[in-house]
Amino acid sequence: MRFDRVPMPPAVAGRPRDTRGYPVPAITPWTGGEPQFARTDHGRSADCARQRRCSVCGREMAPGPVWRVVGPAECTAIEAALAAGRPYRNLVPTPEAPGHRVCMLYASMVCPYLARPGARRGLTADTPDELTGHVVRGAARGAVGAVAGFGDYEYAVTGAQVLFRFLGLAEFLPYGLADEQLAELRAEIARTGR
Repeated sequence: MRFDRVPMPPAVAGRPRDTRGYPVPAITPWTGGEPQFARTDHGRSADCARQRRCSVCGREMAPGPVWRVVGPAECTAIEAALAAGRPYRNLVPTPEAPGHRVCMLYASMVCPYLARPGARRGLTADTPDELTGHVVRGAARGAVGAVAGFGDYEYAVTGAQVLFRFLGLAEFLPYGLADEQLAELRAEIARTGR
């Protein structure tokens, strides 16, 4: 599905856009007037973490669950924990910041890399880690992604990066193609008006 056919949450609609019309997430840096989508701005990410703001729309997140998009390795770990009847524990810190449920559903659908299994990264991520170590130029997303909700998050701000750990899996919405999230996104926009 083309990104301009995906229902846009009102909070995201207020974000700046690139020349193609893509809304630019709150933690994305700009260079020469152009957003650098595969990169994370350290200061913006730190501000979002400290102020409990969504990494996509930049607006405040209420106390309670937060969401993020996870890739194949973390999906496998979550599925294994759920199948074994164990709680999933995100023990490996990640630079992937949290956001609102509606914003993460939207991001999973409009980001070309997150939306399709065969999509390839155009750039290497700033700080690949054990669970996102595959995020190098040319790497494919893989067969499955998911929007995952967590009861809360912890973070640490270092001189070079912001790292997150997520606590208490609250929701797990795996998908092959992000189009599978369309009904959920529409319902969330209607429910929250955000």
